[in-house]
Amino acid sequence: MKFQFEPIIKEKAPDYKLIAIEADVESVETQDDLWRELTAFGDSFRECHEMAEINKRPGIAGTREAYKAFGKEPNRYRPSTEALCRRFVKGLELYRSLALIDLVNLLSVSCGHSIGGFDLDKIEGETLTLGVGREGEPYEAIGRGQLNIAGLPVWRDKVGGVGTPTSDNDRTKMSRDTRRLLMTINVYRPDMADDDIIAMAVRLLEHYASATNITYNIYRP
Repeated sequence: MKFQFEPIIKEKAPDYKLIAIEADVESVETQDDLWRELTAFGDSFRECHEMAEINKRPGIAGTREAYKAFGKEPNRYRPSTEALCRRFVKGLELYRSLALIDLVNLLSVSCGHSIGGFDLDKIEGETLTLGVGREGEPYEAIGRGQLNIAGLPVWRDKVGGVGTPTSDNDRTKMSRDTRRLLMTINVYRPDMADDDIIAMAVRLLEHYASATNITYNIYRP
């Protein structure tokens, strides 16, 4: 996959970088050991953080600042990582899903960055471009229906939007049929070191999704 950036990204979010990871995977239901790892992180996070501290995490704060710079209210359209961390602090039950989905969630809350997780075979074309959502632009968010993405950073393939930090698009979502995975780790402000993020991603993919042919690169506008 090739990646491009509209000029507004560098203008409004000059510190942005993308960590892109691709892999061949097996898509299975979340195993007990992955679920224990995710819930243990949630328990630990709840013990160590107050609600007011969540949006101060560097990765989350950087994403929220980008929302504001692009014209979006982050309290109405929270980045997915922030929303999941809030669930942890509230003690709300998590939804057990596919291993690919839950390992992306675990990586996201661990590193503080919202991550797009896509079925690579559902992406149209060979290039993804990061830009900003337009008024009236159609976008079917996973589990949310039509999402107003105006002012949100959005990855687009040749058909339309596939991912924002708030929610990925239903059209390119991962499923039991997914065999090729693409992760877009959107770093608006550094939180965890890049090498540590990549190492954790590789471990989770190999252990919980039997991943092979893992490749990764870092891109900047």
